[in-house]
Amino acid sequence: MTHKSNTPCSRRSWLAGTAAAAAAWAGRGSVAQAASKDAAAVKTYTNADFYDSHGKLSKDKAREAYYDMFRRFHYPISPRIKKDMWILDFGLGDFAQVGMAGIFWLNRQDYNYFGHEIYLLPGQMIAEHCHVATAKGAAKMESWHPRKGNIYTFGEGEPTPEFIEKIPASQRNVVKSRRCLPLGIDELGDLNRLTAWHFMVAGPQGAIVTEYGTYHDMDGLKFSNTKAKL
Repeated sequence: MTHKSNTPCSRRSWLAGTAAAAAAWAGRGSVAQAASKDAAAVKTYTNADFYDSHGKLSKDKAREAYYDMFRRFHYPISPRIKKDMWILDFGLGDFAQVGMAGIFWLNRQDYNYFGHEIYLLPGQMIAEHCHVATAKGAAKMESWHPRKGNIYTFGEGEPTPEFIEKIPASQRNVVKSRRCLPLGIDELGDLNRLTAWHFMVAGPQGAIVTEYGTYHDMDGLKFSNTKAKL
């Protein structure tokens, strides 16, 4: 499971805020009338937007979708992002539902710390995974800090059935994580223990999430879906 750090927001208040944001996104009610033009311009996608006739992911099309989200969020598209941002569909061929982009700002084995930005399109899920110890370091610990949009973090623990529908249908019967903790802007969530299974799903506007963690060795990354890969 995941747990929330240093946040005064209850689930009820978070859900109320999310409902208001969803109304704005859909163009309904007084919240929508007050929303800016930028906040209303949310694009949604299907796999047909990203794959060619041979089933190959077009990273150029995926990159432009993220850039469109960045512009909507007024998030700078810096030369570093243009150079180093990576894009994954985890080999599952379902990028619109299960995929991500990101950038490792730093990953220091010598001092055991890590900084990562996670980019998720609306409703997009990171494939469920865990981090185990390797010869290079201990199992990774991590925390998540939404900067734009919102996320649903899933982890181990007592299930929260009201959020199961947030998991893309293709992964719903595969994942081990059934407890959901929603996180809004500037709320923090953590793994509740080392090596716990976990994943996150973006809300209806997409999400930009800062991740803080200990050193990340790719050899320690394990997926619950046997078809998933980097």
